[in-house]
Amino acid sequence: MLISSPVKCGRSTKPSWLRVRLPSGEESGRVADLLRGHDLHSVCVKARCPNRGECWQRGTATFLIMGDICTRNCRFCAVRSGEPLPLDQKEAQRLAAAVKDMGLRHVVVTSVTRDDLEDGGASCYAQVILLLHERCPPCTVEVLIPDFGGGVQALEMVLEARPHILSHNLETVPRLYGKVRPGASYERSLGILKGAKGYSGRILVKSGLMLGLGETAQEVESVMSALREVGCDIVTLGQYLQPSKKHLPVVRYLEPGEFETFKRKGMGMGFQHIEAGPLVRSSYHAENVLWKG
Repeated sequence: MLISSPVKCGRSTKPSWLRVRLPSGEESGRVADLLRGHDLHSVCVKARCPNRGECWQRGTATFLIMGDICTRNCRFCAVRSGEPLPLDQKEAQRLAAAVKDMGLRHVVVTSVTRDDLEDGGASCYAQVILLLHERCPPCTVEVLIPDFGGGVQALEMVLEARPHILSHNLETVPRLYGKVRPGASYERSLGILKGAKGYSGRILVKSGLMLGLGETAQEVESVMSALREVGCDIVTLGQYLQPSKKHLPVVRYLEPGEFETFKRKGMGMGFQHIEAGPLVRSSYHAENVLWKG
């Protein structure tokens, strides 16, 4: 079974299983108001997540720290790139206040990549995690980090703050890195996951892949095997969706059954939890691995 195909898919040819409802309802409106009221960014909006309606109805959201301008220009990502603004020194306090106001039991914090900062923004992550532990103690904390330029001390700074889940996405297979993730390195990203698991076996380690960019099934399974070898506990697999005409086109839309096949094979490799499906994103049902059973 191949995941690659010579036929490119236009944005107007999305299959029926990729149709989603726009955010609506009282709870999603409340979440949007809270984000605006606390002057916070949400990756749900910035990355145009197809699940934001469902998640907002549940009263959950993924926060985007360190601004909304990325120093890199990955060809799959809807977050704008350019020269970022100076750091907001009160952002962590506002984020903790928003989490408390929303009554969240699990929070996901991610960021743009900040190659302009000496520590890549690791100290910002650490501050947020520590404040959440202090002010929202019942809430479990997941961080989805950039690669920090491969800095070991930066990674350790985040891990010392003790998130419950440390996530870093490989995004695609090694062969496609130059096209999909210029400025990133497959080996560097895999090393981050290995280092995180080696630092503390009590912290769950997580990664994710987008499918439909031209990879083969064999390549996907090889990456999943590599993730298990470095101790990764959780994997997410979702369909890549082209944010705009300026971004990479979709090579192929996978059918739901193909995601189920990957999930079955991945669970056979020993992962604790896998979320796999056309609309799955990094933060989708993020709390399930901590609360299942």
